Amino acid sequence: MRKRSKTSNGQRVTASDVAERAGVSKWTVSRAFTEGASVSPQARERVLAAAAELGYRPNLLARGLTKHRTQIVGLVVDEMDNPNLLSLINTTTSQLQRQGYLAMLLNISSEHDHGAAISLADQFQVDGLIFLGTVLTDELVHLAQQIRHIPLVVLYRNSDNPNIQVVSTDGYRAGREIAGLLLEQEYRRIGYMTGPVSGSTRLSRLDGFRDGLAEQGLAVDEVLEAGHYRRECGFRALEHYLATTAPAERLEALFCENDILAIGALDALKARGESGSMGIVGFDDIKQAASPAYALTTYRQPLESLVNEAIRRIRFDEAQPRRHLLPGELIQRDSHRRTN
Repeated sequence: MRKRSKTSNGQRVTASDVAERAGVSKWTVSRAFTEGASVSPQARERVLAAAAELGYRPNLLARGLTKHRTQIVGLVVDEMDNPNLLSLINTTTSQLQRQGYLAMLLNISSEHDHGAAISLADQFQVDGLIFLGTVLTDELVHLAQQIRHIPLVVLYRNSDNPNIQVVSTDGYRAGREIAGLLLEQEYRRIGYMTGPVSGSTRLSRLDGFRDGLAEQGLAVDEVLEAGHYRRECGFRALEHYLATTAPAERLEALFCENDILAIGALDALKARGESGSMGIVGFDDIKQAASPAYALTTYRQPLESLVNEAIRRIRFDEAQPRRHLLPGELIQRDSHRRTN
């Protein structure tokens, strides 16, 4: 149990106090708390025992500044209504903390100022920025590049910008797999529902989907634009399509860019009393996807592996291929099958 964190005169316990108690130099105390530093096992044991007795904790911020690293990583997020983002934030912050990093959450949703958020990251001298599935507008990329040279990594999306490192699921491969699944159901009129569109980042799952269909002589018949990754946006996009398209001309199947859009689409079918009239596939495998109310067929991303790779690129910032793509897993439930 920690005895105390202040000296008898009320001052915070310092490395010098620990050094005096352990009978070592101040630099030995510093090395004892530095992973991989050269220090004998006996000296480290004395330092840790003295630190525990005095209630000492090293000042990580001061140590980071001397090494020109703050151990702070900025996590840039938008579309806060997207349930998948909560899981992504939880996994990323947990992994960062286990590796001795502090996460700074930067919310750049539409009602917030991009410039103020990125300026804050710069003032705190973050060691890197991870964009958590963020749509990278030209303005946002420009602002991020104004920060001193730090790694910029985007998760879950692609980017053509040579200064942005990409860590993502192989969306092209995923799109082809989903096309194959729908073709197995013998669908002929097949569509795609998209979320926000950006010129700087894109999702290659639509490219793979188109190519997979094209191999069988089919095309994406309709692209429905939801605008945002929100359930109500997916609902409205499909509801409008159903209301303005004759039943005989409607899509037989729809691949939605993520699960929350797919859930909105399923709700739109249910609201019109047309559940089961269109095959629906999502992407991400959020918790709601497995609910019996939706039984959503979807594509699971390797979340832990992707986050680990993104953090590794921040920690080591070494020369490596700009893109790192991993395969995901097609999860078949019931929603891709028409029942009436």
